[in-house]
Parts: sequence; structure tokens; C-alpha cells
Amino acid sequence: MAIMRGGRSVEAAPDKELLRRHAEGDPDAFSELVHRHRDRMWAVALRTLGDPEEAADALQEAFLSAYRAAGRFRGDAAVTTWLHRIVVNACLDRLRRRAIRPVVPMGDDATLDSVAPKNSDPTSAHELSLDVSQALQRIPFEQRAALVLVDMMGYAVDDAAKVLEVPPGTIKSRCARGRARLAPLLGHLRNQGGGSAVESAEEGGGKPA
Repeated sequence: MAIMRGGRSVEAAPDKELLRRHAEGDPDAFSELVHRHRDRMWAVALRTLGDPEEAADALQEAFLSAYRAAGRFRGDAAVTTWLHRIVVNACLDRLRRRAIRPVVPMGDDATLDSVAPKNSDPTSAHELSLDVSQALQRIPFEQRAALVLVDMMGYAVDDAAKVLEVPPGTIKSRCARGRARLAPLLGHLRNQGGGSAVESAEEGGGKPA
């Protein structure tokens, strides 16, 4: 049975209304937000951190932060943007604590699109996902976050800019540099079929039970 609050069920309420209800003490509103957005937030955390346990911890921290900060939500961005910004920040905090900042040589003449031509062979999906995940961990966090949002999660550049709180031009630059850094790391995929290596890896991601 749908839970009614103010004449509208929790399931039918828009995200911003749910966040407002939660801030006002509705015990069911935040659970509905978690239900709606957990999968995509998990995907962002997993692809950004590359480790399921770290991603699960980051996601838990992100939802706890969102739970506590709901009353400060100004409503000048979509709730999804606000939530994804929190999970990206949670990932960055974990990376800072781990102090992992590997650097790989630049490959400015290569682009991500040249890495892997089209291929629909499902048997290689898992290996491709692992290859891309490992390669992503070897590029700077800022470029990784931009690539995860734009190339893997399908965000428009302007929307990714809102999540990461930088100008759209910065997102474009980070994506271009990130793709150039990924290209030599994924060069062995050039002759395999499939779409963009990063986009194809989207099919190989999992989520917590």
C-alpha cells in the first residue's frame, strides 16, 4: 500500500518533495530516495574507486551525508545532481585517505574512440570491464570522475559540470585528457570488437546485494 503524506504517496512524490519531507521529519521519504537512486550512485562509486568494498563504504558515507544535509538543500539543482556530487566527494575523500595518486605517461595523439572498434561479443564483457576499471585507477581522479559521469553514466557535459562544480569547458578538457591517458593503457583492445571501451564496461558493473 502506498504511504500517503500530504495527499500524495511517497512513491509518487518528486525528488525535491521527498527531500523536503525528510527534512521535516517524514520517516519514509529518504528511504524512497535511496530506492530510486541507489543503483546509479553505486555505479558512480564503483567505477570511480574500482573496488567494491571501497565503493560500498563510499556509498554508505554519501547517503549518511545526504541524510544529515537534507535541510541545507537549496533546490537550485536537481536532487540527482546533488546526490551524485555527494557520492563523488565521498569517493574523493576515500582516495585522499588512501593517498593514491598514480601517474601514467600522456598519449595526446590517442583518443578513447580509437581504442576499441565495435564488438558485440558478450563473452569478453567481463574481461573488458576489468581492463577498463584497472585503467581508470591509473589516471588522475578529476579526469576519472569526468569520464565516469560522461562516458559511462551518460551525463551531458553541462550536467557533469554541475555534479563536479566546475565549468563545462573543464569537463570537456578533463574528458579529453582522460581519454588520451586511457588510450595507451587500453591499446590491446584496439583490434577487438565492441563500442567505446569505457562505455562497454558499463555492462560489466555490479551492485551490492
